[in-house]
Amino acid sequence: MALVPVADALDRLLAGAAPLPGESVPLAEAMDRVLAEPIRALRTQPPFDASAMDGYAVHAADIGTLPARLSVIGTAPAGHGFTGTPAGGEAVRIFTGAPLPAGTDTVVIQEDTRDLGNGAIEVVEATAHGANVRKAGLDFAEGDLLLEKGRLLDPAALALAASANHPYLSVVRRPLVAVIATGDELRTPGSELAPGQIISSNAYGVAAVAHSVGARAIDLGIAADRKEDIAARVRQAVAAKADVLVTLGGASVGDLDLIHDVLTGEGMTLDFWKVAMRPGKPLMSGRLGAMRCIGLPGNPVASLVCSQLFLKPLLARLGGRRYRPDMREARLGAAMAANDRRQDYVRACVREEAGLLTATPLGLQDSSMLRRLADAEGLIVREPFAPAAEAGANCRVLMLR
Repeated sequence: MALVPVADALDRLLAGAAPLPGESVPLAEAMDRVLAEPIRALRTQPPFDASAMDGYAVHAADIGTLPARLSVIGTAPAGHGFTGTPAGGEAVRIFTGAPLPAGTDTVVIQEDTRDLGNGAIEVVEATAHGANVRKAGLDFAEGDLLLEKGRLLDPAALALAASANHPYLSVVRRPLVAVIATGDELRTPGSELAPGQIISSNAYGVAAVAHSVGARAIDLGIAADRKEDIAARVRQAVAAKADVLVTLGGASVGDLDLIHDVLTGEGMTLDFWKVAMRPGKPLMSGRLGAMRCIGLPGNPVASLVCSQLFLKPLLARLGGRRYRPDMREARLGAAMAANDRRQDYVRACVREEAGLLTATPLGLQDSSMLRRLADAEGLIVREPFAPAAEAGANCRVLMLR
């Protein structure tokens, strides 16, 4: 099977991917979710002319000449309006958020008055007509479109939805990713290792990639190198109604690389297998019913690089999120040899100097070396058959952090 170019593989993986159906969630659980339906106001805010300051509600005509003496006939605290109607020469003590008493049109802040005692004040500073009053509907009116479908809900959007009187919101369902690691040599972190065994790390990185774009992940454990064990876990993923199944390892062509045979045996339609990239060549993609299947390489760096390039944009699209890789222009901090037919993703230290990014490869690039990936700020992207490049040459960098 011919190697699939990276761009073609991504296009094929994303083909037909669309936001999942909506679900209703309580407002308190909607942070960082994506709206499946637009939000319209169920009320007007403010619902009445309200005071924007602590002070006195007055008729503007009564304070045209200063100082102006007024009689205070009552109080309007927030949540409790004044029920009377002040006449000329009368004022009502009012607090921020309280409804403006009938007939009044202006609020004089308390700092601009002097208490004369016996229920009288004197206005000593000029106040414009309508000052310190929030008119009804200043923020929004009932029926107004407040938030578009597809909006990622941040604190301000949630507060707006709450103010519009929505206790529940329709949001895109979070994609569910089922993760299966494979290999007799793998053990969970914290295990005592026998000779020939290693710690399984990929599942944690893949789950973190899923979480970074709002998806959920379930770990279906480590399958032994036996077809029946792998198949049983694939069926668990189907039963869990996972949107995406990610397998780790076993996607190459060795005698114990069983993923292809198991998945096709369970009914998967293979789309592509083997991508023209380094690391990550054995990447596999297909569909098992409604579930998308991605077979990632077992080498930890290859697994995580492929997750960034393929799994992350897929989950973002299924979750209704806008996603664009953080690709930047930079200059090489060291010379690089000519490339072969595969697109390279080279772990690099990225530094900014005088407004320019410099990307320096981090030496040995073995795909088992997670420490180098953790140290890297980005991946230098080298096109297939790129010629040798000297230090200072232009390059592209996929930023990781």
